[in-house]
Amino acid sequence: MPMATNSRTPRVMATCALALALAACSDSGTAPPATPAAAAAAQDAATPVAPAPVPAAVAAKVKAMGADELREAAGKALRENRIYAPAGDNAMEYYLALRDKQGDDPGVASAMSDLMPYTLIATEQSIARENFAEAQRLVGLIEKVDPHAPALPRLKQSIAGAEQAVAQRSEREAADKQKKDAQTKAQAQQAAAQLQQQQAAAATAAAQALEQQRQAQLAREAEQQRQAAAAAAAAQQQAAQRQAAAAPPPAPAAPAAPAATPGLRAISTPAPRYPAEALRAGTQGEVTVEITVGTDGSVTASRVLTSRPARIFDREAINAVKRWRFEPVGAPVTVRRTLVFNPG
Repeated sequence: MPMATNSRTPRVMATCALALALAACSDSGTAPPATPAAAAAAQDAATPVAPAPVPAAVAAKVKAMGADELREAAGKALRENRIYAPAGDNAMEYYLALRDKQGDDPGVASAMSDLMPYTLIATEQSIARENFAEAQRLVGLIEKVDPHAPALPRLKQSIAGAEQAVAQRSEREAADKQKKDAQTKAQAQQAAAQLQQQQAAAATAAAQALEQQRQAQLAREAEQQRQAAAAAAAAQQQAAQRQAAAAPPPAPAAPAAPAATPGLRAISTPAPRYPAEALRAGTQGEVTVEITVGTDGSVTASRVLTSRPARIFDREAINAVKRWRFEPVGAPVTVRRTLVFNPG
């Protein structure tokens, strides 16, 4: 058995050299996958996912494989540059399972030692991409290869720190989103309130404009009615004036026959003037006055006792009796006279 192991050692070393050469040609520290399965695994590794339980470093199906099958699978994985991914189908897992079956095989140990730097680089890249599940799986591989690897504490601390930073960033983003949503909602409410105020102001302005138009229309109608009434009154007055001008002059008001007064004889009793307004209106009436005749026959005092209608003919009646003359008497005499006004 030792001889068989030594005979395989050159092949393992050659395979490791091939893996190193392929890795050196990669621009990211890990060679591009050569199969669709490897491409899908690389895509999954580049996508950040939520923390998940770390799977076993070596898949159960890999552990169930035989030694020869493991060697063949490891060589094929190296040729296809599947050094550490995808999970369950990569050279690191095959070599770890082979080591568990055969113990300390120098060729296997040398191969895993050569592949370790690429696994470390891939772990750091997964952390940088925030693919913490993949990073945890790769840390599991490294820890399985060498539980005392110097890089393990740093990688685990980096994963924990990055997870905490992502969690804090998510909290900040959630808080920022909540704040932004609140601001957006407040702005929308403010805009709705402003729109409502504008609509209310517009409705009020429209109502005021309609009321002003209605008031203006009422004022125009009232003015038209006033003008029509004034025109009708003017026409009626003109008609009355024309009628009065065409009518014959009224007979002067005849003074009432003086009552028989001993010793009082009238010399001149001119009729009163007919008031123009009463004449135009066709108003008739009478006034009873009281006069005092002095010793020289002139009227020394006069006053209205009664008039019908009131105050229409009073002035003209008083003016008329003041012009009356009588024959001289031995003593002043007070008498009453009734003056009749009749336009016909």
